[in-house]
Amino acid sequence: MLVVASGGVTVATAQVTSGRPAGTSAATLPNLGDGTDMIPSAERRLGDRIARELYRDPDYVDDAILTEYVQSIWQPLLAAARQRGEITPEQDETYAWEVILGRDRTVNAFALPGAYMGLHLGLIAVVTSRDELASVLAHELSHVTQRHIARMMTRQSQQAPWLLGAMILGILAAGKSPDAANAMIVGGQAVGAQSQLNFSRDMEREADRVGFGVATQAGFAPQGFVSMFAKLQQASRLNDSGNFPYLRSHPLSTERMSDMQSRIAPTGVVPVTQPGVRQNVQEADQAMMSARAGVLSNPTVDALRTWSLQAEPTLLSKTTAAQQAATLYGATLAAIKLRDHSAAQGFWLRLTEVTRNDTAAARLARLLGVELALAMDDTARASRLLSQGRAATGIPTSRAELFLAAQTRLKAATSATGAPPDSLPVRDLLAVSQTLQTWVAEHPKDAQAWQLLASIYAAQGRTLSSIRAQAEINVAQLDYPAALARFKTAQDWVRKQGTAVDHFEASIIDTRTRQVEQLVREQALER
Repeated sequence: MLVVASGGVTVATAQVTSGRPAGTSAATLPNLGDGTDMIPSAERRLGDRIARELYRDPDYVDDAILTEYVQSIWQPLLAAARQRGEITPEQDETYAWEVILGRDRTVNAFALPGAYMGLHLGLIAVVTSRDELASVLAHELSHVTQRHIARMMTRQSQQAPWLLGAMILGILAAGKSPDAANAMIVGGQAVGAQSQLNFSRDMEREADRVGFGVATQAGFAPQGFVSMFAKLQQASRLNDSGNFPYLRSHPLSTERMSDMQSRIAPTGVVPVTQPGVRQNVQEADQAMMSARAGVLSNPTVDALRTWSLQAEPTLLSKTTAAQQAATLYGATLAAIKLRDHSAAQGFWLRLTEVTRNDTAAARLARLLGVELALAMDDTARASRLLSQGRAATGIPTSRAELFLAAQTRLKAATSATGAPPDSLPVRDLLAVSQTLQTWVAEHPKDAQAWQLLASIYAAQGRTLSSIRAQAEINVAQLDYPAALARFKTAQDWVRKQGTAVDHFEASIIDTRTRQVEQLVREQALER
């Protein structure tokens, strides 16, 4: 489903339905065709066009900790879909398979052409288990693998792809500004097509069933689908005042809920064919990530102050351990945002006590402590907390730890004004930059990693490398003209410096300039 619009406008882009019988393996069925004229590469190009606008949106979120949490669910789902044969080799090679986080408080998620997935922080904030979030992501993933998006777009074949792209962007914009949406939805024809882009009930059922198989094979509890449906249905009856766009794009019915329930063993025992499936329960670390999403999605002063009221000891004593961890995590992060470091310190100490015996939750509490230390400019404390979770090699063990370590070393080096090049902070900075270089070699689309590298290179006086890293940020966010301008700036800098440059870096920049020039030409042809 694509979709959006807290303002009541909803839309979904979809594609082909394979008509696969429930419970049947993709590998055992003949290829009947998908009924679409749009090839995957064309779908990807259209998705790239839309994703470029989402990356530019002020509400785009690139939070290392939340991204790591979402990826811990998304990657197993992708692996399971590949194992089941739901993702064809052509799709696997061509599509993006990326999740884009948005700060929007509405409960929503959507699939875009080319396998870009949009996920609102509002949805992360309301799920009570990883299994529920997995059910949503698996459902959206199945819209892509079953080619529902291209199928629906083929029905609109009389419209040029760029017009469809503009229409989708307009509906996305409607969630914030109806005027902006009207400006972007082009003409009466596009408005007329809007109603036709909603997924059919058959497509929704197929996405449910295929997604159910993918999620359970990935090790998530099947009950997550049922509990998520129940939660959305209750919201539909009680309080859907525009904050639940997912409801309107995904028609809920007792039939769909019953279908999911019937796929769970009547005794409630997980079938032996799914040995990795966990129980559908709220865990402290998941609850803490929901709290983080809640804080980041609503950073108004009044909303942030509410977290401290909820953390009042007598109120917390009546809640579960997971709820206590979530509330104290949210209160700490909210106090950091309010720059009330004294209150944040108090909440954080209580959080560390609550999570003491939960390894996963204690790790998240420790990383939040690093954020608090950085906010207080206490880089020594941040370093100590980071070192507690590292392997014997001292190398950060996760994306979140890597990024927090880079921020810590950068702040330490830049605050040591006049420090000699061989001082301890600079040596640490060099070690982190080398780790980040390894990371971006494996994850070249990680814009946040390139941003940290650009800052570190600048602190080290490596101007050429810093300019190149800034260009790679633009490439990662699909803004090829801006990237090309930066690469050319780097080439001009090399010419002015003469022989006193890093010739290896200059060679890389020349190669990347030619590659991006080709991407700019291709982008121009699409218009």
